[in-house]
Order: sequence, then C-alpha cells, then structure tokens
Amino acid sequence: MDVYSFLEAVREKQPLVHHLTNWVTIYDCAQVVKSFGASPVMAHAPEEAADMAGMASALVLNIGTLTVDFIESMKIAGRAANSRNIPVVLDVCGAGATPFRDRKSLELLDEIRISVIKGNGSEIARIAGRDVRTRGVDASDVEADLRVIAATLAKERNCAVVITGKEDIVADSERMYIVRNGNEMMSRVVGTGCMAASVIGTFVGASPNTPSAAAAAGLSCFEIAAELALEKAGGPATFKQLLFDCIYNLSENDVAAMQKVGQ
Repeated sequence: MDVYSFLEAVREKQPLVHHLTNWVTIYDCAQVVKSFGASPVMAHAPEEAADMAGMASALVLNIGTLTVDFIESMKIAGRAANSRNIPVVLDVCGAGATPFRDRKSLELLDEIRISVIKGNGSEIARIAGRDVRTRGVDASDVEADLRVIAATLAKERNCAVVITGKEDIVADSERMYIVRNGNEMMSRVVGTGCMAASVIGTFVGASPNTPSAAAAAGLSCFEIAAELALEKAGGPATFKQLLFDCIYNLSENDVAAMQKVGQ
C-alpha cells in the first residue's frame, strides 16, 4: 500500500470532518484533524447536526460520553450524512461496559449506514455479539481470534471494521490490513483512541471510495508520528505535545521508511 498517497489526499482536499464526540477528548480530536491538514467541526446541537453533517466530507460519532439526547443528535446527523453518501465512522467507545452502551451502539448501527466501526478488541467483540466485558473504556482480554471477529462483523454489517491494539486490524468484506506501527506510550495518553477515530474519519473523508485502505493508511500515519514523537519525549505529557508536531511534519520519506501495513 502507498500510505503516503492517502496522506497527500488529506493535505490536498482538506476534508471537513464533523464530530459528535467524547467531551473528555474533544479538543484532542479537533487538534489531530487540524494537524493532518484537515478541518474539524464539533457541532452537537440537534438543531444544526443535520446541516453540518450535510456539508462535511465525513462524520465521526463517538459514544464515549453518551446521553440519550446525544444519541438522538447522532441519529439526526447520521441520517443527513447517509442521504448525501457521506461516510460515517462510529467509535463504539466503552461498548461492553454497560448494557446502556451496548443498546445505543446497536441502535446507531441499525438506524444509520455506518462506513467504519472502530473500537478496541473487547468493544468490537461485544458489538459482534460475544460475551465479553470492557473495563470502562479500556480493552479487556478476548479469548477469540480478533481477525475472525473483525472479518465476520464487516461482512454482517457491510462496512469496514477497525480493531485497535498492539496491532491494528482493518477488515472489510473482501480484504484485511494489519497495521503494526505505534508504541506502548500511546496507551498512556488519554484520548489516543478517540483521536484514532478522528484520524480514520479524516482519511476516509479524503478517500471515501476505499474506506478500509484509507483507515489503515490513516492509522499508520498517526502511529508513525507517535514513533517519531517517542524519540524525544520524556513522558506522556511531552509525548502528546510532540505527537501533534510530528503529525504536522510527516514527510514522504518518514512514511515510506516506517510504514508497517500488511495483509
């Protein structure tokens, strides 16, 4: 895969990425999109959710801080995106932690055409119907083959499925990508999972006809930047600051030399 070509598309097209996302990480989600050269917008009000989604290149939904009203705004935005064939990314943040999150995740999946479902191993396993629990929003162990779970769910839901972890799994009904970039420090920073969903939305917004490849390329670029940031970081705080700088400065040489995307 030519990962850099997807980054070039983001920088050239500067997609507008509409978010209804986690209040804990909302700034970081906006900043990561901006650092890649795209435009974030965070419009949650039901009165404007449809209008904003209709003008966007992609819609990112993240249930990290969900409420009933918030989910209804997501449905409004999602239907508007569907009506204009705008890709929708759903981060099932915390699925498997409570029955409420499980129900609302499935409602969104049943009522909106989702292009990419994203989550960690236990979140995706729960959405796929497995009897697993998530530790808040942190992954718990899944005693099953995550690649099989991703591929099966992708076929059932006719979309791309992303499982983030030590290796990221990106599957659709025909192919699978494995992304092996990144490092352990990413798990020490609050918000990297939510940022990953925003990155996926950014790259899919710029390359909507190939959502699984775009998602894999976006994750690789994000995690290459994390590898570069770790070289100078003294801990989680400096790592996070450097991460945005490294995203902004990613070069073709960096991506070509460091990308680890296989099938």
